[in-house]
Parts: sequence; C-alpha cells; structure tokens
Amino acid sequence: MAESGPSEPSETTPQLVEANSATRALNILGDRWALVILYLAFLGIKRFEDFKTRIGLARSLLIDRLRRLHKAGVLETVVYQERPVREEYRLLPMGRDLYRLALMIIRWEKRWFYDAENPAHRLKHRCGHEFTPEFRCGHCNELVSPRDVYAEPGPGAGFDPAPPPRVQRRSVVPGGNLNGGNPMLDRAFQVLGDRWTSHVIASAFMGRRRFGDFLTALGVAPNILADRLSRLVELGVLRKELYQQRPDRWEYRLTDQGRDLYPLIAELNRWGDKWLDGGLGPPLITYHRPCGHVLEPKITCDQCHQEVAPPDISPRLG
Repeated sequence: MAESGPSEPSETTPQLVEANSATRALNILGDRWALVILYLAFLGIKRFEDFKTRIGLARSLLIDRLRRLHKAGVLETVVYQERPVREEYRLLPMGRDLYRLALMIIRWEKRWFYDAENPAHRLKHRCGHEFTPEFRCGHCNELVSPRDVYAEPGPGAGFDPAPPPRVQRRSVVPGGNLNGGNPMLDRAFQVLGDRWTSHVIASAFMGRRRFGDFLTALGVAPNILADRLSRLVELGVLRKELYQQRPDRWEYRLTDQGRDLYPLIAELNRWGDKWLDGGLGPPLITYHRPCGHVLEPKITCDQCHQEVAPPDISPRLG
C-alpha cells in the first residue's frame, strides 16, 4: 500500500466501519469551526453576530456549523427578541457535558506546553490552589494511563456507516481574530479540529500501528491517511519506526506526548457512550486493570484530589 499521495483528494470511503464511540463523537466535534463555536459558548457567547464577530467566519459557514451542533443536540436555539425574531444559541446538557473534555485538553496542554501567561494554565480549584486536572478511576481512585486499561466488545458492538465526505476541509482560523495568537487553541485545533487527524489518534489507542490497519479501521482514502500520519509525526504525537525493508514499511507508534492524550480520547469515548449509543449500549467496554472494574472516569484536582465540577473552578470557562 502506497503511503503517499496528493495532499487533499476527494474523500472516498467504504460503506461500513467498526462502531466506536470516540469516532462517533469526533464525527460531530472533529471540525475546527465546531470547536471554536464550543469554545466561545463556554465563554458565554450566545448570539449569532457575536459568534461572527469573534470568529470572522463567512456567514454561510457559521450558519452551517451552528445548525450541525443544533441538529446533534449540543446547542438549542432560544428566541430573545420577537420583532424581528432573533435567536441565541445555548448549550444543552449534551453540550455542557463537554466541559470535561475541555479540562482534558487543558491537562495535556499544561503538562507539555506550560505557559504561566495563559489563564487556562492557571485555573484555581475551590481548594484555593492552582491545579492541573487529573484523570482517575471512579472505583479505586487511582490515576489512569493507557497501559492500565483494556477493552472488550459491548452490547453496541458492530458497524457504523463510514463518515460522509465533507466539502469543507482543513480550515485556518483567521490570525489574531479569535485566539490572539494563543498557541493552546492552535494545538487543540491541530489535534481535534480535523476529524481524520483525531480519528487516527483514537485508532492508535486501539493498538493500530500499520498503514493498512488504520486504512481498514477508518475507511479513509490512502492519501488522506498518509497526510494525517505525517502531520501527527510532525506534531510529536506519533513516531515512525521501520519494520520492513525492500520495500520500506513503517509503523506509527504513540510517543510519550501522544500517549498522554489518552484521557482526552477516553473522555470522547465516555461522551459518545453517554449521548450517541442509539439505545444499543456502548460498542466497547473499557476495564481498569488494577481494580478490575469497568472504567467510570472522574476528574480531580491534583492538589486536594477532590472531584472537579464547573462551579468549582475560577476563572470560569463558561
């Protein structure tokens, strides 16, 4: 299988791919503009013109992304003016439940790219201390790493339709308009803001390393996969290792920095299990090896080790 090709071909996919809750979540969230909208929603932005001013996105594209998030159940529309009718966009419980995912992004960022000038890296817990969010097992209270877990098929195991092609591909946030050059947001968008990039990361945590294995599992065009693997190597999330010569064949393994993304992927999986199982139950059930229980993660403060909830944090993200 060739591992190179044009940078942005049309996305041709097979009919079915293995069901996975993180994949389902990323089909909604794995879009740069959707992440920008959610980021602003957590900051309290609600009205269309305020989103448009902050993002600088074409009106038609902003309408499209807001509609997608509304259709998915992440946002609701509420009329705030009758003549003329004007609506604002508010997070529904499904959207507010993404707060945990935001904390896992901050956790990874602070551990690998700490910046004392970034307010998100200096969050305070109700205990009064600046803290880094921790990802723990809800049963035994131990920290959880990817080596501590294993997965077995769940009641929702099976196949899903492959993700449909998108007209809008890799987008670039207008410089200085949204993030003021904030590298944390830039890195978050690079990891999660393109669905194939984030799908590859999630698939790597399922033990896939070789090009053909990613190709089969994701239903992605070979040249798109080659591009995303190269990008993740450049970002330091994956590393290439030669496993065959003549012809050269490569494996793609998670780096330490990449493995530390596990809590973020686990949160995507938890969110997908909770909101996107279609009534069938989770496709995979994850177990915590040290205690033997089904993993029910909780997020805690690394200073007082108490569970973290949105009202407990300052400054507030939303």
